[in-house]
Amino acid sequence: MKRAPDFWWHRTLPPLAHLLRPAAWLYGRVSGRRMHRKPRARSRLPVICVGNFVVGGTGKTPFAIELARLLRSDGHAPGFLLRGYGGRRKGPLLVDPKTYDASDVGDEALLLAAHAPTVISSDRPAGARLAEEQPIDGLVMDDGFQNPALAKDLSLVLVDCSTGFGNGLCLPAGPLRAPAQMQIVKADCLVLVGEGDEADEAVHLAGRKGLPLLHAHIEPRPNETLEGRHLFAFAGIGRPQKFFKSLTDMGYTVSKTREFADHHRYTETDARALLTVAESEELQLVTTRKDMTRFASLDTELFRWLTAKTEVLDIAMKIDDPDRLIALVRETLRARSFDG
Repeated sequence: MKRAPDFWWHRTLPPLAHLLRPAAWLYGRVSGRRMHRKPRARSRLPVICVGNFVVGGTGKTPFAIELARLLRSDGHAPGFLLRGYGGRRKGPLLVDPKTYDASDVGDEALLLAAHAPTVISSDRPAGARLAEEQPIDGLVMDDGFQNPALAKDLSLVLVDCSTGFGNGLCLPAGPLRAPAQMQIVKADCLVLVGEGDEADEAVHLAGRKGLPLLHAHIEPRPNETLEGRHLFAFAGIGRPQKFFKSLTDMGYTVSKTREFADHHRYTETDARALLTVAESEELQLVTTRKDMTRFASLDTELFRWLTAKTEVLDIAMKIDDPDRLIALVRETLRARSFDG
């Protein structure tokens, strides 16, 4: 996946964005209508979808992990279902981190599998059937909000308060996966992530529909190894700048950065370049857990050396009112039981 263009996140549009408007209009209508198709299948398990309106990182995976933790605390045994973006396996398969690496199942699947049984499948109904065979009582679906194939019992849609809908246009002119007005109809709850006023339009749409609002924050976890070091930060995620800003906001000294495309597959050329710069300029390498997951299992001398020389800044998702979220889930499960 190529790096998202900067103009996606700014209201002032360059000439290229205007040229792409017809394609964006067509893409948005096709995608929006697809969202409203009748689902092909319904799982025997309750399905909670964690999605977003735009392309790029809003914290879906850390939110899904935190949601699963809350569900376990409430006496449930959740599992995860996702497409496995970035991996070559189509599934359905149960993710075993000892058997598969990120090139097989994608980085997000490996992160989720550390917390609960995780199934990847490009065909979500088929994935749900495999998940039903696992010792779980519900499915948390990481992404798939726009995919109509599997019926969802509860759709929690995340919005980054610092970027919102970006420039408000659909792919390829902007980051929206379909027009916001068409997407909001399928949402059951809006989760506002972080700080800022760029989510005002999303809040307005949610208010018109009467959707509940929740708030959440991504909290980086301090890494003592980074204290007092000059850092070379690199990342291949939806918005690498957010990672770099997190480091500086925590008081770390970021001397150099390098951005890769989202879900970037690291090569030996990449590893050699990162190590060479870090050594020659006496910098400490640091990256995200997702990035580390992608190259840590690659069994070559260069990648073993890169793994040994790179620190990770871990993050956690904190939900401001977890009791309200669990109450919403309980209400959904009661309705599911009543409907049979």
